[in-house]
Amino acid sequence: MSAPRSALARLSDPDLRAPRRPPVQRGGGDGGGFGSLTPEFARVLMLVAARASAITLLIIFILVYATLFAAGGGMGGSSGAIAASWLAVHQVPLVIGKTGIGLWPLLPTFLMLWLVARDSAQAADSDCEIRDLGWVLGAAVGGPLLITAVCLAVAEDAAALVPLQPPDTLAAFAWVAWLNLLAAMAGIGSRRWREFAELLPIPLPDWVVPGARAGALAAGRLLAAAAVLTVVSFLAHWSRIGDTYHAAAGSVSGALGLTLLSLAYLPNIAVDGVSLLVGGQVRIGPGSLSLFAIDGAPVPAVPVAAAVPSGPVALWWLALLLAPAAIGVLSGLECGRTSRDRATAPWATLTAAGVAAVGMALLGALAGGELGTFGRIGPTALSAVLVFVWFAVAGYVGLLGARWFGGPAAAPAVAGEEYTDEYDDYADDGYEYADDEYEGDYADDDYAEGDYDDDYDDYGDEPGENAPASAAESDTGHHAESGWYDDEDLDDALDAELVDDQDDDGSASGVKSADNPDIVDAEVVEGDLPDK
Repeated sequence: MSAPRSALARLSDPDLRAPRRPPVQRGGGDGGGFGSLTPEFARVLMLVAARASAITLLIIFILVYATLFAAGGGMGGSSGAIAASWLAVHQVPLVIGKTGIGLWPLLPTFLMLWLVARDSAQAADSDCEIRDLGWVLGAAVGGPLLITAVCLAVAEDAAALVPLQPPDTLAAFAWVAWLNLLAAMAGIGSRRWREFAELLPIPLPDWVVPGARAGALAAGRLLAAAAVLTVVSFLAHWSRIGDTYHAAAGSVSGALGLTLLSLAYLPNIAVDGVSLLVGGQVRIGPGSLSLFAIDGAPVPAVPVAAAVPSGPVALWWLALLLAPAAIGVLSGLECGRTSRDRATAPWATLTAAGVAAVGMALLGALAGGELGTFGRIGPTALSAVLVFVWFAVAGYVGLLGARWFGGPAAAPAVAGEEYTDEYDDYADDGYEYADDEYEGDYADDDYAEGDYDDDYDDYGDEPGENAPASAAESDTGHHAESGWYDDEDLDDALDAELVDDQDDDGSASGVKSADNPDIVDAEVVEGDLPDK
């Protein structure tokens, strides 16, 4: 039986030589400037700048014209009403007639900010480079600012038709800019916060991320508890709701308008409810409301205002303080499970309390404002401090419980733990093994185990006899086994193919195949190898 000839696998397959595909370039070029943006990325920026604002304006158009049509009035002041509504959605204080209004409903504002954050997050995906995120922020803020400039001009021109005084220009631009910037940063940060953490001059402490997540969850739970409190109080004072609809004078459109207005103010009432739950006060003009005392004052005649209790204070109201205590303990338990906090270093627990307090302070600033003759309505600044105290103290108790009953501290999640490589989609593209196409052809070949015992039993008995002749051969064998080749290997590889042995009487060495003339039946001998 003849010995098999040594042969090299064909490496000229285009799939093997194809380089790894780079990620899609969506940002600007090295030169910078607007002209360097790719068409695809410019289209993304246009959507970020226009889509959320367009949807908001469309809803405003529908509501304004529906209201004017239901009221049977003319359409002459529609442009001024649309401009004022755009500014009101961005919480810009306005003066209508002689009434100053700075307390606007939060529900439309939250919906608009959610649209901005969503578009910004979609634009800041893994294909967008860090240096191009500034374009996304600029688009998210620039589009609304442009519409605000138009609305300010329209409001000034419409002053002759509607009792709307032009608002302060600087205040209007400031409100629009910081709200949209905050929403865009939140959207981008939700996708790329790990990369931003890597840019910090010092490593991010391992307790920051668990603490921030626990604080955000605790703030959400506190808002949910306040919303439940609002609904319960609303149902408890159901008999007073009918009085608030007297202003509608039996009109269906008027009653529907009051109902929609009350729904739009529900987030404001929920934020005020948070202030009550933690033991703070809600200012209602010259009066105030808390779990400990009620200083009566007139409230607006809208259905949602029926949830405001008129007194006197009941002793069982103090049981509502258990809500922030329970939420704080739960936050501490979460910090104990997800961080290395201990009794002498509760950093994640304090971080959670700080995040929740800052979030409630921002919401309190948005939920409050001046409302004509009623004065200022909204939570006091002390409420944010009380949120921090509750979550820090009760959270520490929860942390101790987690350590005493829950075992040792768990290893926290590092910043890059959940990071997904942008090249994951290309990990197996174009780098298949060289002999994959022959995998099925030779699996059940005639060369079964034991066919070569008579020819090769004498080899390998002594150490070193079957070792590679040189380091180059060893390296080649390593690559052949792993299926991975360097560019150098690809350039120097022979263009050949594995062939079956021919019988001695019917084989002709060096003769090309009739079916495939580019395959050469070549034998590699030691003397033909180049000197290294």
